[in-house]
Amino acid sequence: MHSPARPKYRQFPPVDLPDRQWPSRTLTQAPIWCSVDLRDGNQALAQPMSVDEKLEYFEMLVQIGFKQIEVGFPSASQIEFDFCRRLIEENRIPDDVSIQILCQCREELITRSCAALLGAKNVIFHLYNSTSPAQRKHVFGANRAAIKQIATDAIALLKKHGAALVNSGTNLQLEYSPESFTSTELDFALEICEAVTDVWQPTVENKIILNLPATVEYATPNVHADQIEWMCRHLTRRDRTLVSLHTHNDRGTGIAATELAMLAGADRVEGTLFGNGERTGNLDIVTVALNLYTHGIEPGLDFSNINEIREIYERCTRMEVPPRSPYAGELVFTAFSGSHQDAIKKSWAVQRPGAPWDVLYIPVDPADIGRSYKAIIRINSQSGKGGVAYILEREYGFDLPKAMHKEIGRLINDLADTTGRELTSAEIHQAFVDEYLDRTTPVAIKQFKTAETDSTVHCEAVVVIDGEAQPLSADGNGPIDAFVRALASTPLPKFEVQSYSEHSLGKGAEAKAVSYIQIKTDRGLTLYGAGTDNNIELASIKAIVSALNRVLAK
Repeated sequence: MHSPARPKYRQFPPVDLPDRQWPSRTLTQAPIWCSVDLRDGNQALAQPMSVDEKLEYFEMLVQIGFKQIEVGFPSASQIEFDFCRRLIEENRIPDDVSIQILCQCREELITRSCAALLGAKNVIFHLYNSTSPAQRKHVFGANRAAIKQIATDAIALLKKHGAALVNSGTNLQLEYSPESFTSTELDFALEICEAVTDVWQPTVENKIILNLPATVEYATPNVHADQIEWMCRHLTRRDRTLVSLHTHNDRGTGIAATELAMLAGADRVEGTLFGNGERTGNLDIVTVALNLYTHGIEPGLDFSNINEIREIYERCTRMEVPPRSPYAGELVFTAFSGSHQDAIKKSWAVQRPGAPWDVLYIPVDPADIGRSYKAIIRINSQSGKGGVAYILEREYGFDLPKAMHKEIGRLINDLADTTGRELTSAEIHQAFVDEYLDRTTPVAIKQFKTAETDSTVHCEAVVVIDGEAQPLSADGNGPIDAFVRALASTPLPKFEVQSYSEHSLGKGAEAKAVSYIQIKTDRGLTLYGAGTDNNIELASIKAIVSALNRVLAK
C-alpha cells in the first residue's frame, strides 16, 4: 500500500445491541422477493437494454416467480415512461404481480410517475431521499429536520396525486427508502421512517415497505444484521411494516449481509439476477434463493432451468456470469482435483433417489437446476484416477475394475501433462480406446472358436504375431484357460490371468460385451487388457490380446 490505512480510513462503528437475537435464529422460510433488474441492474449497464429486451426480461422474471418487479424510473425519461405504459396497456402484467417504480421526493416527478401507472392493478410506489451525514453535508447542505421534511412532504404529495390511481382501482403500496441507510445514524433513520409512516398511515392489510439499503457496503455483515434488528425492535408499527433489504456488494459480502439481516427480522429482499448492478453489483438473488433451497426451504422462485435464465441474462445485459459464480457458473460443479473426483464418484455411487442429497463437494443436485452431470468431473494434470474412471463410466458406459483405475489414471495424466491443458471427455475416451481396445500389434486374433466336451473346452485359434499367422489349439477348463494354454506354445511372454470381469455395453439388440482381464507375466509385470465384441467369449479373448500387446509395448 502506498499510504497507511490509518488515519486515512476509519473503522465502521458497531451497534450497541448487547442482547442481539439474530445469531441464535434459524431461517425457516423465504422472504418476499423483489427483482430490481430492470432499474438498478439496467442503469448499471454500459449499453442499457432495449425495450424489446426489457420486455423479454420482464417475462422471464414472471416465469421465475417474482411477484414484485421494479420496472423503472418513469419520471426520469420518456423511454422509461413508455416502457411502463406498454406493460400496462398491453396487459403484460399478471394479476398477482406488482410492478414497482422508483421516484425521488419531488412533486413533478411524483405526478409524472402517477400518470405512468394509470391502469395498473398492483403498484409499489418507491420514494427515496438520501439521509446520511455525508449526503446531508455535501449534497444537500441540509440538517436533519430539512431532510425529514423532504420525505414527509413527498409522502403527502403521493397521497394527494395517487388518489386518482386508487380511485381507478389500483392497489397502491408505499415503499420508502432512507437512501444510504447503513451510513445513517440509527436514531435518525428510525425518526425519518416513523415520520413517513405517520403521514402514510399503513394498515395491517396494506403495509408500508421500509427499505433499508446498504447503498454502499461499508461494514461487516454482522454490523448490518445489528442495524436491521435494532430497527425491527424500535419501529412502533412493526405489524404494519415490511422491513426490506437492499444490499450492495462493495466489500464482497452482500449475500452474507442479506442472510444475516434476514435472521435479524427482515421480511423482504431486493436484488438482481447474478448480482448485476452499480460498481460491484447488487445482491445476487439467485444465490440467496438457492442457498435456501439447499437447506430444504422452498424459495418460491423457480431456477430449474438456470441455463436458459443465464442465456437470456447474458444476451439482454451483455454481461457474463463468471465461471465460478455460485450455481450458474460454468465451473461450479466441476472437480479437477483427483481426491475430490474420487470422493464424488464414491459418494455418488451410493446416492439413492429420494434420499437426502449427500454427494461430496456438490451441495445441490445439478439436475434440480437444469445443469448437466457431464461437467462435474473434468480432467487436467491435477486430476486423479477416479475422475477418469467416472467419465468413462458416466459418458461411455465402461465400468472399469477398481484395480484398473490406477493404470488409466496414469495414462491420462501423462497425456494431460503432454498437452498442458484440460482434456475433453472425447479425448479421454479416445486415449482409452487406443491404449486398450484398438491394439492389434504385434499380436492380433484372426480366428477363434471353441468346442465343449464333458469336462473341458477345446479352442482353435489363428493368432497373428509380428505379421505371421500361427494356428494354435489347446484344452482348458474354459475358453480363457484354453486360449492361455494355446499361447504357451508361442514365443510370447508367459503369463497367468489374475482377474476377470465383464459387463454389457449399451442396451437392447445393439448391446456389446466388454471384458477386462488382468495378467501377470513370469517377470512380475501386471497389466490390464480390455476387449469388446458382440460375443462375450470373444470379448474376453480380445482382452487377453490387449493385455499382451500392452506388456510387449513395455
